[in-house]
Amino acid sequence: MAEEETQLEEGPLLVLKWDHGLFEQIIRGFRFPPEWDEQYPRQGQTAADAPPGYITLFEEFFLKGNFRLPATEFMAHILHFYGFHLSRMSPPGMVKVRHFKFLCRSHGIEPTVEKFRVFYQLIRNIGFYSFGNRGSAKKILLNPPKSFHD
Repeated sequence: MAEEETQLEEGPLLVLKWDHGLFEQIIRGFRFPPEWDEQYPRQGQTAADAPPGYITLFEEFFLKGNFRLPATEFMAHILHFYGFHLSRMSPPGMVKVRHFKFLCRSHGIEPTVEKFRVFYQLIRNIGFYSFGNRGSAKKILLNPPKSFHD
C-alpha cells in the first residue's frame, strides 16, 4: 500500500440498508451475466460480510459513480498501486476516480496513477478507502460527495 495513506478514525462497520428492488434493477439494467451468480445480502449484513468467493459492490458505484463491469484498466491500475480490493473502496472514492478519468478523457489526456496522485491522496475511514484532496493541489471536483445516505 502507498506510504502516503492518511489514517482517519476507525470503528465498527455499519449495517447497510439494502433494497431488493434496486438490487434486481441493477442486475437487469447493467446486464450482469448469470455466471456471476450475484447474491442479495441477508438482513443485518455489513459490506464485510460477503460469502467466500464474493465481493460487495455498492449501488452508489453504479448509480452515482458511473462504475461499470468489467472495470477499466485505469481502475485496475489505481487498485493495484494502492494495494486494496475494489470491495474496500468507498462510494465517494469511486466517484473521485471516475470523475478524474472523465476529465482526463475529455481533454484528450490518458489517465494515469501518477497524474491522479497529483490531485489526490489515499485516506481510510472505517475500514474503507477513499481519496482526499492533496494539500496544495488545485481541486478538480469542487463539490465531492462526503457520503451517500440510505
